[in-house]
Amino acid sequence: MIQFFSDLYWKFQGWKIVGTYPSELKKMMIVIAPHTSWVDILIGFAARKRLKINHAKFLGKKEIFEGFFGKWLLKLGGVPVDRHAKLGAVEQVVQYYNNNEEFIIGMSPEGTRKRIDKLKTGFYYMAKNANVPILLLGFDFKNKEVLIAEPFYATDNEEEDFNKIIAFFSTIEGYNPEKDMRHLAKKS
Repeated sequence: MIQFFSDLYWKFQGWKIVGTYPSELKKMMIVIAPHTSWVDILIGFAARKRLKINHAKFLGKKEIFEGFFGKWLLKLGGVPVDRHAKLGAVEQVVQYYNNNEEFIIGMSPEGTRKRIDKLKTGFYYMAKNANVPILLLGFDFKNKEVLIAEPFYATDNEEEDFNKIIAFFSTIEGYNPEKDMRHLAKKS
């Protein structure tokens, strides 16, 4: 059902994909932003279908995967993370990468739909510790484009890596522009 509404929204709003998706990569961290509205989910599912990455996953706290709704989330690609486990979320995701031949996760670096002043770092350490590339994917609502950057690996210079991430996303207007990342360019 969500795919149906995602496809309708994509078609009637006139969205397109700009850039090349690296389909040869079987493992990666897709960092998706700006995340300012529930509408981002529609664009995400529509883009996932068009990029032919229906096997891409998303993380959620394990509690949301209980009951009927939880089974539905699992079918959509949800991966439960136990926030109270001995292994932290980063280590749990690194294990998923290590235990699977193909594993792709999409995450928002903001961790919320609210305006942020600093990106979360979990996605970065998941990718770095699993030694998988990071692919930046931007939802540009102003131009109705899903922007794809060149994948890169986290380096030993975290500050430089985050400046690269902010530089990419700070040019993109989100669904709610007052909550996107354009203001972060002035800080970096």
